[in-house]
Amino acid sequence: MRFSRLGVLFLLAVGVFASANCTYYNRILSRKDLVDGSVAYRERKFAEAEALFRKAVSRDPNGQTLEGRTAQVFLARTLHSEYIGNRQDRAKAEEAINEYKKALSMNPNDQSSYKAVASLYENLQMTDEWQKWVTERANNQSLEPQYRAEALTTLASKQNSCASEITETDAVKKKVKRDGKEVFEFIKPANAEDFNRLKTCVDTGLSLINKAIALEPDSVKNAKSANLKAMTDEQLRQFLDLVKIFESANSYKASLSIQAMRLAEMEGRIADRDRYKAESDQYRQHYADLGEVNRNIELELKARQEAAAAANNANANAKK
Repeated sequence: MRFSRLGVLFLLAVGVFASANCTYYNRILSRKDLVDGSVAYRERKFAEAEALFRKAVSRDPNGQTLEGRTAQVFLARTLHSEYIGNRQDRAKAEEAINEYKKALSMNPNDQSSYKAVASLYENLQMTDEWQKWVTERANNQSLEPQYRAEALTTLASKQNSCASEITETDAVKKKVKRDGKEVFEFIKPANAEDFNRLKTCVDTGLSLINKAIALEPDSVKNAKSANLKAMTDEQLRQFLDLVKIFESANSYKASLSIQAMRLAEMEGRIADRDRYKAESDQYRQHYADLGEVNRNIELELKARQEAAAAANNANANAKK
């Protein structure tokens, strides 16, 4: 949650003309408050930054201008930072949540604000509110598909952890000799409630992650063949964000398939066990491929930055 003065100025350089509900003069004042507030924030003068951002928000509380929407996000981040500085101040955290939600009402695809609310709910141990928040995100058909996929993956990850808590215990995970090799064999938990919980976690987790995987676009499915050098820097960054979402989804698909494999073995469903094992290997490979694409994107961006820096240095030397 850092602010860059240059970044703020660049952000506010777009769309500066007057709108129906906010005069040009007010927008100029708001831009000044945003820049001054970002400086105060960077210097950790959070109370000062909060006051400046509140002034900017008050000029456009409905977010009809870029300044108003930016101020709303900056105010929420400042309150969030104040809570981080004093985690006993729950009221500050709850205020930050409300301000993030206002920002999301202005821009529903704002992933940063969505994730901040989810994080605050977890920090406050508001489990029911966290579950409702992420579930609503996962089911929101108006969002970009990848953002729904990310929420679905987050929910699935909780179910994967739930299953692992049972299948990773010595009581059900036994080392045995099979075909001359030491392997793990999985047996039913002695407690019937644990076994029923395992089945619920696996079934729910697979349902969630399958929905996430179904949202994977062709550009990600064929990511290995993408022409990275033909993309602009901004296109590369957007592609990187997209691929990372489905890299995580494929990772959890592989993990939940392993949990389903263990459950099938416990129940003596050998054909299902082998099918889930093959499924896990398939998604693990796709996950690894997407990880390689991510690294290649990052290397391409780094190479471009180094080339630009070298060119700037060469120009500077030539002018001497």
